[in-house]
Amino acid sequence: MSNILLAYPEYRATAKLDALRATQYNYLDEQNHVYLDYTGAGLAARKQYENHKARLDGSTFGNPHSENPTSRCATDLVELARKRVLAHFNASSEEYQVIFTANATGAAKLVGESYPFHHRSRLVLTSDNHNSLNGLRVYARRARARTVYVPMRPKDLRIDTSTVAKGLGRQRQLRAWPFGSSARRKRGLFVYPAQSNFSGVRHPLSWVKLAQESGYDVLLDAAAYLPTCALDLSVISPEFVMVSWYKVFGFPTGVGCLIARRDALSRLVRPYFAGGTVQAATVGIPWHSLVDNEGAFEDGTVNYLSIPDVHFGLDWIADIGMELIGTRVRCLTGWFIDSLLALQHSNGRPMVAIYGPTDTESRGGTVAFNFLDAQGDIVDERLVAGESSAARISLRTGCFCNPGAGETTFGVSASALKLLPHAKRRSYEEFLEIAHLPSGGAIRVSFGIASTVRDISYFISFAVMTYRDRVCSSAGLSPRLGC
Repeated sequence: MSNILLAYPEYRATAKLDALRATQYNYLDEQNHVYLDYTGAGLAARKQYENHKARLDGSTFGNPHSENPTSRCATDLVELARKRVLAHFNASSEEYQVIFTANATGAAKLVGESYPFHHRSRLVLTSDNHNSLNGLRVYARRARARTVYVPMRPKDLRIDTSTVAKGLGRQRQLRAWPFGSSARRKRGLFVYPAQSNFSGVRHPLSWVKLAQESGYDVLLDAAAYLPTCALDLSVISPEFVMVSWYKVFGFPTGVGCLIARRDALSRLVRPYFAGGTVQAATVGIPWHSLVDNEGAFEDGTVNYLSIPDVHFGLDWIADIGMELIGTRVRCLTGWFIDSLLALQHSNGRPMVAIYGPTDTESRGGTVAFNFLDAQGDIVDERLVAGESSAARISLRTGCFCNPGAGETTFGVSASALKLLPHAKRRSYEEFLEIAHLPSGGAIRVSFGIASTVRDISYFISFAVMTYRDRVCSSAGLSPRLGC
């Protein structure tokens, strides 16, 4: 503890979280877990589970698509949750609507399938998007829209604003459409993560305005960003924001949100309708009329037994303080990176290669890296996955559904990938061979609300005991089945 306080004295001010770890998150220690996968999923406090049980014990809830007493009870709590979500984002109900989805991926899919792509429009994505966003290019391609990727810098996996402007075609846009022109037409959709789920890099939120001034709608992936940062939609106003609540506070699972500006939502064209989305539909003729509120995008019955838990989760986080959580995670992340960089084999070789920033500036609590053995070779991530699990450590290995970051990290060129579309279906191992990848990905450690210095100390001790001065082999490991 004294060492981290020397480097990060502000860590002392986060002692409240140590008390919560000992009471609300003490199941980790009771079950002997070292949890280091907060980018994968947040953890829930005991009070969240208790509140859920008390609510179900104290009331009876029915399908919201009715006006009977049990339905009205469910409807009222769902609507209160919508208002609480808007309050959390400091968003006006006159400007934004909250659409409940199964997860952040469901929110992205709603935008992709309904966005009015056409042959002269563009889908522009940063190269470190999650596959849930990369999949939008399928919708763009069907409409003959062009897809453009904005590349990263290989060393720190950041992206220059000038490179984003170039990808958006900003200068051409300004010449074609002067500011204030009422004839300006949307050029397409710009998609990027506020925080990378691979490297932890936080991209500038100012890109939202940059893209909008260039004629684009913006879909902001806030899933990895929100667990440790607030997003003020009265200041930053993207057309669409995708959220996964279990990443923020662990419970409930199966509930996400698309937070959408009303003007942007009105321009989407749904390719499908379902129960609950329509005012009326007929069979005699192919006609239907969608409802004029959030329900038009909420297919079927929403998760009305779990959505109220979002309200309690937001209250729980607000009571603790997002700034406090952010400070704790920033200090732990910095201390963890410092500790990794200090690891060496007896021959002086480094034990770790970090992918992404090695400081705490404009980054979140996600650190991607690989262990290096005594000969300087990457330790197979499958070996680390098995040995860390045996030590009761929960972390993530692989590519984290972020192929762009992996390709940049390992220097995979487009020419090396050109064989893939022409090859027959291959195994994942054969894909790695074709792409000349030295590994199936990386190790990802991430911190959150219940993380402590002791978690880091345990992991570093594990790393030293397991990999220092070791020459590793992948012989005998089970084949990789996918990323």
